[in-house]
Amino acid sequence: MIEDRNEAETQGIDRQSISADRLIIAIGQINPAVGDLDQNSDSIFDLCCQARDADLIVFPELALVGYPPEDLILKPAFQQAAEKALTRLAKRLGEVPDVPAALVGCCMMEGEQIYNGMALLEFGKVVAVRYKYDLPSYGVFDEARVFTPGPLPEPVVWRGISLGLPICEDIWSPQVCRHLGEAGAEIFLVANGSPYEVNKEAVRQDLVQQRVAECTVPMIYVNRCGGQDELVFDGASFIVNSDGTIPVQMSHWSEGLTRTSWSRSRNGWVCAEDIRQPMQTGIVGIYHAMMVGLRDYVNRNHFPGVIIGLSGGVDSALSAAVAVDAIGPDRVQCVMMPSCYTSKDSLDDAADCARRLGVDLKTIAIGPAMDAFDTMLGPVFEGYASDITEENIQSRIRGLILMALSNKFGWMVLTTGNKSEISTGYATLYGDMCGGFNVLKDVYKSSVFELCRWRNSHKPENAKGPEKDVIPQRIITKPPSAELRPGQKDEDSLPPYKVLDAILMALVEAEEDGRALVERGFDPEVVTRVEQLLYISEYKRRQAPPGVKISKRNFGRDRRYPITHGFRSLNG
Repeated sequence: MIEDRNEAETQGIDRQSISADRLIIAIGQINPAVGDLDQNSDSIFDLCCQARDADLIVFPELALVGYPPEDLILKPAFQQAAEKALTRLAKRLGEVPDVPAALVGCCMMEGEQIYNGMALLEFGKVVAVRYKYDLPSYGVFDEARVFTPGPLPEPVVWRGISLGLPICEDIWSPQVCRHLGEAGAEIFLVANGSPYEVNKEAVRQDLVQQRVAECTVPMIYVNRCGGQDELVFDGASFIVNSDGTIPVQMSHWSEGLTRTSWSRSRNGWVCAEDIRQPMQTGIVGIYHAMMVGLRDYVNRNHFPGVIIGLSGGVDSALSAAVAVDAIGPDRVQCVMMPSCYTSKDSLDDAADCARRLGVDLKTIAIGPAMDAFDTMLGPVFEGYASDITEENIQSRIRGLILMALSNKFGWMVLTTGNKSEISTGYATLYGDMCGGFNVLKDVYKSSVFELCRWRNSHKPENAKGPEKDVIPQRIITKPPSAELRPGQKDEDSLPPYKVLDAILMALVEAEEDGRALVERGFDPEVVTRVEQLLYISEYKRRQAPPGVKISKRNFGRDRRYPITHGFRSLNG
């Protein structure tokens, strides 16, 4: 089929006007669903129809099939369905008067090879294609495993204008843009599937400004939005003119269509717009990422709602607030499961939090189950003192209750462990780690408190929850406790969170050596203990549910450590 496309490209050039000095280029920032070809095609078609006054509309990387498709792309039936969907979309657009030409990301087959490509749709046909040259295989990316790298792409001549079509990773090193610039590209249109990381927006803009400065060619950066399993995409598409200025900054997290006006001068093409949506960085971006990631995970996996064990602690309170904001209070069920160690403050705080969020709260006491396990296990445990075993039984009883309610009513169990706990194994396998998704999985405890304070003062955009003050102040200020034994506090088992999180960020995010931490003033015994806990807990993390990626290195797609290894940085 590739020969037909090359022929169509030549025919397309012949049928177009020789040149243009003014253009309207639309940006279609959409939230494609992986594998849902019909839905994605409809979304692309609808935005094309809305942009009838535009000359060209640009969509994100792999917009038609969804990003990242992972091994789904290796299935021959899916490859064939994607190719047919692209042909149908081109024909469907050709039947509508005045729709713009469309640049659409899709997988493309050439013999036995599978490419990550961009297709130019016009005149009811695929009139040009270009393939991604640089396939990333680091962090969350594994494209070289499933795609074939394309050749260095040549510009596409359209209406007498030379368009450069690098795809996402193609702009992270200078080679592709330099090649396109030397070949005469006048505008770079870059389709992206760039996942969110905290404060990544500035990194992207600096990168694009660098490429633009090297080539003196303006660039349109188009990114997808929405959630896909552990990844979330913040959108935030933007334009950089050849002088380095940013005339267009689209919104974060939401789909949208933005029209941009371009004119050709003796110095090249210039975008004349002044559209500047505010950047959502830091804690604001983290909260929105959790909300969007959970929303799309729940909705696209067709869960009627979520169920949360609301303990009266800060982690479950924040998780409940995010869930209410993401999918609405009517789809969030909370359960308080007190034991004889549960304080009255925790009971009152959980009830107050549920009331503020507008969710239903059920209470199921676990005392009878604890007694039953004591009776069942008593003969086997006779002569042994109570220890962490009995504590973990309480957590597993709660996990069993939540899973029973999930089975009965279809709600997905939302686990509530934060990254500090998951890093050190301060979580019970088949207990509080039992569930389907975790919005706090990549959020350190220190940030949990910041997020609670921010949410109490702000309502996120598009949130379905109450305005403010959704988490009782006492939940934020009281010392964290699992309440599995009398007087228990987290800091009985872990270093203070301020110290713990600083060590973990160095070990996990930066892969620093423990010796460097000691040189910076950290207690060597504490560093050794934290590193030991981090490594021996890997087997637990392998069995943990997925959760929203927030940091540079999340547990899961980013960080793939062996479960069994003997390295310790402070040994010897």
